Amino acid sequence: MSIRLRRRQFLMGSSALAAAAAFGAGPAWAQGATLRQFFWGGQARADRTYAVNDLFTAANGASVDSSFLAWGDYWPKLATETAGGNAPDIVQMDYRYIVEYAKRNAIAPLDEFVGGALKLDGFDEDQLEGGKVDGQLYGISLGANSVAQLVNLSAFEEAGIEPPNRDTTYDEIREKGEAFKAANIRGGIRIIADGSGSEPMLDNWLRQKGLALYTAEGTLGFDADAAVEWFTLWQGLRNDGICVTAEDQALDTNGPLETTMVVMGKAAMMPSNSNQLVAFRTLMTDNLTITNYPRIAPGVGGGHYRKPSMFFSVGGSSANKELAAEYLSFFVNDLEAAKVLGVERGIPCIDKTREAVAPDLGEADQIALEFVANLGDLLGPLPPPPPAAAGEIDASLLRVLSQEVAFGARTPEDAGQYFVSEATAILQRAS
Repeated sequence: MSIRLRRRQFLMGSSALAAAAAFGAGPAWAQGATLRQFFWGGQARADRTYAVNDLFTAANGASVDSSFLAWGDYWPKLATETAGGNAPDIVQMDYRYIVEYAKRNAIAPLDEFVGGALKLDGFDEDQLEGGKVDGQLYGISLGANSVAQLVNLSAFEEAGIEPPNRDTTYDEIREKGEAFKAANIRGGIRIIADGSGSEPMLDNWLRQKGLALYTAEGTLGFDADAAVEWFTLWQGLRNDGICVTAEDQALDTNGPLETTMVVMGKAAMMPSNSNQLVAFRTLMTDNLTITNYPRIAPGVGGGHYRKPSMFFSVGGSSANKELAAEYLSFFVNDLEAAKVLGVERGIPCIDKTREAVAPDLGEADQIALEFVANLGDLLGPLPPPPPAAAGEIDASLLRVLSQEVAFGARTPEDAGQYFVSEATAILQRAS
């Protein structure tokens, strides 16, 4: 679904606009200018974004024409607009794609605006580094987050099973899954979604083994044996009724949150991100929380990291780069904007905005903040940005092979060997 800014029926727009009045009129050169903005997310994110856009317009006089799509629909649309030379002025960018877009000049370097239109005083250094490509700044992190497991506590309570915690291992997920299956609640809901096609879950599992999804040189950081082991792990969980069936997992289109396994009532857990708890809670009446991904063995950590949840970047073909940079500065610095945004896009990256947000956080936001702040031994270093072809490998290889194994078209052995050989070929072609 895509909703344009012109339809101003927002949950928070009127109150945000009233709060903005205190800023007074913006600079004369901005009056009447319009920025085009495009982001992925759901309605809850859109409401918050549009309210901040109202604040920016009230303060600066420039309007923001904004639209959004679900993750799976967003990237094809952005690629089409970029190829046609019609990219938005402000685009939401992901860590996995920032290298590709930067190297194609599809997004613009922001260094010339830092200290002027773009104020970054007190910005978390690790989050700034995450937005750099070849030493230049291409993306402003909108919040720190971490991968997380979404957990339906209501389903666990109904099944009479203790939910997972920070020490739970894959073996214990299997044990709990057997008990969950025996409880046979909600028409046979399974304990966990099929994570074999989840790039973040594979990445986390590899990191715990001392491996990596990608190296700093842009090559694969694991071999075929590891890939075979990964597909075999999930084939066993699938065959034993621990994770959801192939047919059910195929319903998840990697698009709207409504098609995910937890929301559809097919699984009690699924891979997610810390900043998504708020959005999921708007879709369900069950009690939801988040925890970490399973450990590969007791005491093994290091799989998680504090990742820029997403960036705002400036379109490479934008005719309003300085104004767009000013918008980015407003989005991450303004205290009223911070209160509107909360932690829906992650934990704010500047101390003063974190302090402004904390007192008004709801329960779900507090859970997300506490989770990211207290990863402890689960936390490892931020990996290098993935290579330009990482998006293709994720969407056209990992997810496809996951389904082929699930439906019996390939064995885990065949899929693991093919994944490594084909991913290597894709990386070589893109280099």
